[in-house]
Amino acid sequence: MDAFYASVEWLRYPQLKGLPMVIGGGRRREDELIARLNRERPERSWTAADLAAIPVDFFPLLKDYVGRGVITTASYAARPFGIGSAMGLMKAARLCPQAILLPADFDEYRRYSRAFKRVILDIAPVMEDRGIDEVYIDFTDVPGGQREGGRVLARLIQKSIFDATGLTCSIGVAPNKLLAKMASEFNKPNGISIVHERDVERLIWPLPCRKINGIGPKTDARLKSHGIHTIGELAARERGWLIAHFGNSHGAWLHDAAHGRDERPVLTESEPVSMSRETTFERDLHAVHDKAELGAIFTELAEAVANDLKRKGYAGKTIGIKLRYADFHIATRDTTVDDYTNDARRIRQVAGQCLKRADLSLRFRLLGVRVGSLVKLSELAAADADNPPREMPLFQ
Repeated sequence: MDAFYASVEWLRYPQLKGLPMVIGGGRRREDELIARLNRERPERSWTAADLAAIPVDFFPLLKDYVGRGVITTASYAARPFGIGSAMGLMKAARLCPQAILLPADFDEYRRYSRAFKRVILDIAPVMEDRGIDEVYIDFTDVPGGQREGGRVLARLIQKSIFDATGLTCSIGVAPNKLLAKMASEFNKPNGISIVHERDVERLIWPLPCRKINGIGPKTDARLKSHGIHTIGELAARERGWLIAHFGNSHGAWLHDAAHGRDERPVLTESEPVSMSRETTFERDLHAVHDKAELGAIFTELAEAVANDLKRKGYAGKTIGIKLRYADFHIATRDTTVDDYTNDARRIRQVAGQCLKRADLSLRFRLLGVRVGSLVKLSELAAADADNPPREMPLFQ
């Protein structure tokens, strides 16, 4: 999907379309926005039905933000300024102070995510869900799917999604997932790009290595230290050399990826390894001096993870925490309990025990709660059909 969060916001605020805009820094409070409108613009009585009429100059600007939040997404108009996802909002404000800042509305994003995926499944049912705004599709057996090398089907998917949601997407068509992922970035927004095996040398090799999904900053830095900057330069290295320098598995994968080879199937069923929630504070907090504030945040995180587990039908037995200290050092602690759970109080209690094992003498800027070792509730019910689980104890 094209700038998915921003595009959903444009459905609500069409007056912002085409403007530099970033989303992040907090969660939406629609009632607060309406209340502020009525205080500051009393010439009319504002309601939630009037959002599309809000004057552009009423929206908060990035230059006025103060805090520790990060960007969830940036509109295409903001990206030429060097702004991107996961960048700190304060840093982004120095690069593009005139950008409009909106808080995130994840409930709405999830609703539109489900909507566009339903459209795709009606057309091409072999679909792998890759998160809130991205999927892989195997259209090998879709009737008419091979017309014009897949372009006809891609146009149908784009039109159907737009008609159902008002949102646009960019599609990459290729023989495998690796190349399709790269191709989907070639012609954004609302574009279609087709890459055949014969196109790898012409279209893929000139690109920087980071364009391969799976090559991160650390691997890219190591490659550059060996004089490898482009995918073509990576492809020119012998398989044995890459294995010797990057290990058997990673080295072999680098060689295959550089040559556009990927045998991974499109998986219609994939099990999550874990679920987590985390938050970055507006200021560094201390376990003792900010105990009440941290306690409330900790409880909210545990409840959010529990709700995610219940909504998706999972329980887990490995519960842990994540801290990012003021110096950006990260600490994680976890423990495995005897029984699977998705109970917020249980998660909060065990996560609290993990927290006590971390260094709490230092201030920290981020706190997260995670539940892993997941199993489907349906599988638990089947396994325990003859031996119902004992009632979950209450905790003080």
